[in-house]
Amino acid sequence: MMTAILLPIAALLLSWRCTGMFRRYALSRDLIDRPNLRSSHSVPTPRGGGMAIVLTFTAALPLLVYAGALERRQAIAAGVAGAIAALVGFLDDHRPIPPSWRFAGHIVSAAVLVWGTLTLPAMTVFGLTLNPGPLSAGLTIVYIVWLINLTNFMDGIDGLAAVEVVAVCAWGACLYTVVRPGTPEPLAPLVLAAAALGFLYWNWPPARVFLGDGGSGFLGLMIGAMALQAGARAESLFWSWTILFGVFIVDASVTLVRRALQGARLHEAHRSHAYQHAAQRFASHRVVTMSAAAITLLWLGPLALLVCRGVVGGAAGLVIAYAPLTVLAIRLHAGRRGEVSPAV
Repeated sequence: MMTAILLPIAALLLSWRCTGMFRRYALSRDLIDRPNLRSSHSVPTPRGGGMAIVLTFTAALPLLVYAGALERRQAIAAGVAGAIAALVGFLDDHRPIPPSWRFAGHIVSAAVLVWGTLTLPAMTVFGLTLNPGPLSAGLTIVYIVWLINLTNFMDGIDGLAAVEVVAVCAWGACLYTVVRPGTPEPLAPLVLAAAALGFLYWNWPPARVFLGDGGSGFLGLMIGAMALQAGARAESLFWSWTILFGVFIVDASVTLVRRALQGARLHEAHRSHAYQHAAQRFASHRVVTMSAAAITLLWLGPLALLVCRGVVGGAAGLVIAYAPLTVLAIRLHAGRRGEVSPAV
């Protein structure tokens, strides 16, 4: 019980402290995001503060194993995979590296998770059981690489990524208590949420430091790893984690599809996500960030709970959760080039 209380508190304080240190490092190395036509900010801001989350959560992994929240092999895989994803992003924050190199690093980090027995579970979709079988490793790699990249895509306004991780992990921890009461497994998402919360002190609008590619890649990978770990315990938990991350998954997916249909170069930076159009429309990062948190906490979370309780099937719950988000993303012109969106 004391571990469940003290470890998240320690993670919050360590992340808060380390974020300030990385901010000073970024300023000393001139690692500054300067506004341009594809930016959603107007003030030069240091980047790379998300490495504090990386260090904090990685340092907590042995304690999570000791507490029984993670299996030893899974913790090693998560630590190594997270380090690879974070290093690729950290290097890119210092000097842009070719997209092919970044992609290769993401594939390697996802493959490490597969080695750690974190793979997609068998799932029932509207009464039909789908077992990935021999395809499990490949599908898992695709799933993780997409989560890494979509988290990077969605880290474009102050506070959004950190708030999303806090909300998703808080609900994810709660759902464990419904499906697997009395186990220490909720501790891992609670520690990640606490680390993100410590960073959020510095990233809340107006941000004093940005997450950076190292931090965003790490967070995307860890959300995926926790969804896979949860799915190994109960199929309903995997569906629920995927539902919880819906704000990011839907916006990034709709934007990608619409840009692909327009013939855009998908690896190029742009300002056409739904959340970016919303930030332009309301002239406020804070409004959009708080709205995303509200959607996760008040819409996606209760639906995930219904799935865990067996009231709604996993696939049905996902469709119900994502349908209005898809409509909203389209109404906000997700995927349309970066002009100011008209009123919804």
